[in-house]
Amino acid sequence: MYNRTAMKKLFLRLGVALIASLAIYVIVILVHGTATDWQPSGEESLEAYQTAPSELIADSILSLTIWNTGYAGLGAESDFFYDRGHQLISAGSMIRSPRESVDKNLEGITQSVGSIQSDIFLLQEVDMSARRSYYLPMFDNIRQKRPDYAAFFAANYKIARMPLPLLEPWRAYGAVHSGLATLSRWQPLSSSRVQLPGSFAWPTRLFQLDRCLSVHRFATYKGKELVVINMHNSAHDKDGSVKKFEMEYLRKLVLDFYEQGHYVIVGGDWNQVPPNFRFDSFSAKNPRNNTQINIVSDFLPPQWQWIYDPTTPTNRKLYEIYKPGETFTTLIDFFLVSPNIQVRKVKAINQDFRFSDHQPVWMEVELK
Repeated sequence: MYNRTAMKKLFLRLGVALIASLAIYVIVILVHGTATDWQPSGEESLEAYQTAPSELIADSILSLTIWNTGYAGLGAESDFFYDRGHQLISAGSMIRSPRESVDKNLEGITQSVGSIQSDIFLLQEVDMSARRSYYLPMFDNIRQKRPDYAAFFAANYKIARMPLPLLEPWRAYGAVHSGLATLSRWQPLSSSRVQLPGSFAWPTRLFQLDRCLSVHRFATYKGKELVVINMHNSAHDKDGSVKKFEMEYLRKLVLDFYEQGHYVIVGGDWNQVPPNFRFDSFSAKNPRNNTQINIVSDFLPPQWQWIYDPTTPTNRKLYEIYKPGETFTTLIDFFLVSPNIQVRKVKAINQDFRFSDHQPVWMEVELK
């Protein structure tokens, strides 16, 4: 009887100690996350990491490419614990891809940027330095493939330590410095990082991206400016409540630029589907009941153009490694173009998601 009672007391004390340790661990995470929380606001000029020889767009025809590069960590052979809904434990899913996969992806991304014939590249999820990409200089590697292009970086994810999965601290996601990379054949008149409104509630916002626009204004021979905006809307926002604030800000901004007489192009990963496009167009099977909201059809006046390739998916879900014909795919990477621009061609570049969970989209336009 004595031994049984003593054992019960021992297990009770161990249980209390475990719960207390876990509570202290969570408190430390929240205190550290709050104390180190990066809170950018407003608009700030961007540093030119390299410059282009010309400041004037002297032709009416130009091309652009958008691509969420998935920080070189989300190739076809990878899944991701967070996309499976796991926050406490990884449960067999990848927290970060193996180094050899990241090396393979980075090589594929840089070679693609070097070979795609494009005047402007708008890239998302490009790491400056991050544990998830083994602290490789991803942005530097990419821009060096286009040494005669202007290169800019707008941070949207700066965190000292992302602590998930919570119960695997020795394998936590870790430090991240990542953002939007823009490469251009021409030197912009100005380039700025513009903070977007809207955020998740505390404490979730401590570990989420701080979404922004990378806005670049170019001189054209027609006398007007070409305003090119690199963007990446919020993810894990199923009801669209955060994206609603971001999109309203974007709407006012592009209309203002257009009313000033400028040409306007927005491109990137919208984390939503173009107006009136079926999100499941490429996937007859949807075992996990994936969904993706549409941009509302009256978001902008009808003369504005949503430009995408309806024949090729641009995004695949990460709850499993990529299985052609089985993994759910959709289209969330596309362009928005002002009425004074004529779109000549658009094509999604099908890479079978070898290097990222997104695929590049290329567009050729003519300035009217």
